[in-house]
Amino acid sequence: MPVRFAWILVACLALCAAVSGLWIGRELDRASVPRLASGTWLPRPRSIGAFALVDQSGAAFTEQRLRGAPALVYFGFTHCPDVCPATLALLAQVERVAAVPHLRVIFVTVDPARDRPAVLAAYLRAFDARFVGLTGSERALDGLAARFGVAHERVDLPGGDYTIDHSPVAFLLDRTGRIVAVFTAPFDATRLAEDLHRSAAAVGS
Repeated sequence: MPVRFAWILVACLALCAAVSGLWIGRELDRASVPRLASGTWLPRPRSIGAFALVDQSGAAFTEQRLRGAPALVYFGFTHCPDVCPATLALLAQVERVAAVPHLRVIFVTVDPARDRPAVLAAYLRAFDARFVGLTGSERALDGLAARFGVAHERVDLPGGDYTIDHSPVAFLLDRTGRIVAVFTAPFDATRLAEDLHRSAAAVGS
C-alpha cells in the first residue's frame, strides 16, 4: 500500500472516529435530559449569582443556602388575590406527590413594602410549613427577579391601594442552585409532579 494512501486512510478513520464520538456524546446528553410535559428544560443550567435576602424567620438567605437540595422557586406577593394562593396550594400538593427527595419550595416576594418576614411566615403556614419565604430590600429583590427573568410592575388601584402584575413562572433549581427548568402557567399538578419525578436524578436530589 502506498505510504500516501495509508496516511489518507488513517486520517479518514480518525475523522470518522471523531464524528462518531461527537454523535455518541450528543446522544448521551440527550438521554440524560428529562423530557418534560409541562415545562422547558434549559439547554444549559443558568447561574443566579450572588444575592442577599432574609427568610420568613428573619435569618440571612444568600445563594449559598440554595446549595445542597433542589428547589422550586416562585415569585409573588401575599396580597395577590388569586394567582399566587392558587399556585402555592398547587405547589404544596406537587411537593407531597412528586417523590423528589429534599425538594424545597421557595416563595420570593415582589412586594417588600408589605411582605415583611412575619407576614410571609403567617402566609406560608397556610399552605405548607416547610415553604421558604424570602424578602429584602426592593433593590435586592428587583435584581434577583431580573436574573430569573421575572417581570413585575406595581399597578395603583382606586383609593390608594395597589396590586402587582408579575410573571406566573416556577423555576426548578438543581442542588447547586442553578436554574435547570422553567414551568409557566397554567400549572397542572399531575403533569408538574411527573416532570419533577423525571427530573429527580438530573437535579441531584
